[in-house]
Amino acid sequence: MSPVALSTHQCQDAHVPAKTGKAEPVSRSSPVDGVVLTTYPEDSNPIPLKWGAASPEARGPIVASRLRDGLAKHNSIGAHSGSYCVYHALAVGSKQLDPNHVADYTNSQPAFSMPEQKTWYNPRDIVAMDPFGHLTPYLFDEAGRTENVEIRPTIAITKATMQLFEMKDAVINGRLQVDGKVVLNSNGDLSVSKVAVEPTWYLPGVAERFGISEEELRKALFEDTNGMYPELITRPDIKVFLPPIGGLTVYIFGDPSYVSDPSKKLALRVHDECNGSDVFGSDICTCRPYLIFGIEEAVKQAQNGGSGVVVYFRKEGRALGEVTKYLVYNARKRGGDTADEYFHRTECIAGVRDMRFQQLMPDVLKWLGISKIDRMLSMSNMKHDAIVEQGIPIIERIPIPDELVPPDSRVEIDAKINSGYFTTGKIMNQDELKTVQGRAWSDVQ
Repeated sequence: MSPVALSTHQCQDAHVPAKTGKAEPVSRSSPVDGVVLTTYPEDSNPIPLKWGAASPEARGPIVASRLRDGLAKHNSIGAHSGSYCVYHALAVGSKQLDPNHVADYTNSQPAFSMPEQKTWYNPRDIVAMDPFGHLTPYLFDEAGRTENVEIRPTIAITKATMQLFEMKDAVINGRLQVDGKVVLNSNGDLSVSKVAVEPTWYLPGVAERFGISEEELRKALFEDTNGMYPELITRPDIKVFLPPIGGLTVYIFGDPSYVSDPSKKLALRVHDECNGSDVFGSDICTCRPYLIFGIEEAVKQAQNGGSGVVVYFRKEGRALGEVTKYLVYNARKRGGDTADEYFHRTECIAGVRDMRFQQLMPDVLKWLGISKIDRMLSMSNMKHDAIVEQGIPIIERIPIPDELVPPDSRVEIDAKINSGYFTTGKIMNQDELKTVQGRAWSDVQ
């Protein structure tokens, strides 16, 4: 069947190929000798870890690595570096990296200090990141040596200069002023403080956010990753998991200490990754225009005596992935790209319209000490509701200006507004959505 034959508005039935011939015998011998597949509580002595304790020392370090004595003493499931952990394994396997390498963190300390927050010590406020991940080499260096285990940071804090051609345009057209602090020059270069975060999940807290039991969460994580992490099942005593997913980056404009100061106004954009638009300028969605608008408004807030924050999550294609996203693009363009079918096409292929699940997103806001958001540069009802439900009020919501919406992305934005996205403009009904059509492929037959 050719790909074009699937160009229909109806979901296709799944077909399972008929079995032919005899099944190949499965070998029970392992290609690798001497590998421990999993551990059990009775065979281990994990370093104590009490999530949400009153001090870093009482909480204890995150130990995931099997290096040195880590096999018996690790207190976290998974591996560091999120989705990049496999590349680390390749470097070791190809003998380009010594598995016993000891990191030297000299001069790698945070480029600026993050004010300590009460939320760092509340087991319910932060469940998806290690609040002390940026201080690991300094808080737990001695523990690592004494226990003979590897303890790695999960947060890094630095500073940089950001160059975006749209900011130069904003300076030229008078939307931004050169102040030498935030906007550095006539080229529109921006001074920015940055925080990179690897996900670190406290499983009981994550389960509570999703309204399920810890056992249900562990079972789903184990089974749906095809048994990738057996300790999710065999080690119920270990409550922390470093999932193999992308993390996030925080971009702060203005004085970082202002972010947690309730007397200073804060502009915030929470943005989920869209490589096609953010980096390569695809006009099928509003992602890059809204991101750039969010950065510009964050800069303005910083120049007006407050601060601006952009949080960039690696959740490509609504966390469905880029392959699924492109398959949906094909289905939309071949089937008639109208706004009334926008979500339906995704559901046909992925089974769900969105897997970003914003319940964990507010954790980084609480880590930053954000107690209110004066200007929320987002139309997403999911993001809004997740933030408010975690006790952070949003004073004003700012939709993307209509003139920044690319014509081909009207399908996306009008469908989202109809589904509940915030707007100060018109909300189309289902019949009106049928008239909103995207660009057709000229080479489709």
